Amino acid sequence: MTEAAFRTLYEQLREQTSRGPEDRRGALGNLTPECVVAATTEVRTGRTVSLASPVETLPGPDNPHPANHRMTGPANGDSAAEGLHFALDRFAMNVHGDADSHLDALCHVIYDGELYNGVPASSVTPEGAGALTLDTVHDGIVGRGVLLDVPRLRAVPWLEPGDHVTADDLTAAEAAQGVRAGPGDLLFVRVGHRRRRQELGAWKAADARAGLHPTAMRFLAERRVAALGSDGNNDTAPSAVAGVAFPVHVLAMHAMGLHLMDYLQFEELAPACERAGRWSFLCVVAPLRLPAATGSPVNPIAVL
Repeated sequence: MTEAAFRTLYEQLREQTSRGPEDRRGALGNLTPECVVAATTEVRTGRTVSLASPVETLPGPDNPHPANHRMTGPANGDSAAEGLHFALDRFAMNVHGDADSHLDALCHVIYDGELYNGVPASSVTPEGAGALTLDTVHDGIVGRGVLLDVPRLRAVPWLEPGDHVTADDLTAAEAAQGVRAGPGDLLFVRVGHRRRRQELGAWKAADARAGLHPTAMRFLAERRVAALGSDGNNDTAPSAVAGVAFPVHVLAMHAMGLHLMDYLQFEELAPACERAGRWSFLCVVAPLRLPAATGSPVNPIAVL
């Protein structure tokens, strides 16, 4: 895809999903209270399933700077002494990476000197972001989740790095699974990244990974979904667009105001949906309350 064609698509999607110059919530505007109430009817068995992968503390080819977790207490010997003592620890991590499950705030993507909806990029400073931050979702994101399993559609365990999910794939997956994404839904697209990593080992995902083709974003705009998540980065690598490294991030977050969840895991959810014969569920996404942050580690929970 040429950069010129990409920019045409960008303008089309921005116009199609425009919510006025003052909007700061983006596609979450599609997730109305009525959508949340309707999503509660998806609960049938009460089973809960995590959509996150365990946070990693060891380096690897896709995670050269892993999270740091260390114990800060009790001091040596204290736990054996009489009286009360506490086990204490400290945790630090890079939010945006190629291994850990995380949610991107709308201030994460800067394109042509701006954030979503014309907010100046200068609002992001060394002290933190000043607009479109993680605080936008401090009450969480709760709605109907829909999982579309593209490897299942193609009868393969996973998509190979560099492969693209198209709008036709998403439509065909809906038909094969008997489900349809609609306004206010949280759409999750499985490419099998986690299973491939689990079975073959980690690789440098920054250079090669399966993801959505930029033109697939038309499907999301037409369906008016509220958020998008994948077990990969959502973007394919190498990029499908000359001169734009993360075209899906740009289209989703910058043009459409769509919060993204990257590097989730669906290896427990997919078989649970298969057994239940249904691919929709109540979903609860609760990021940390970090008011000036560009994202957060996240553990979405599906309630079947």
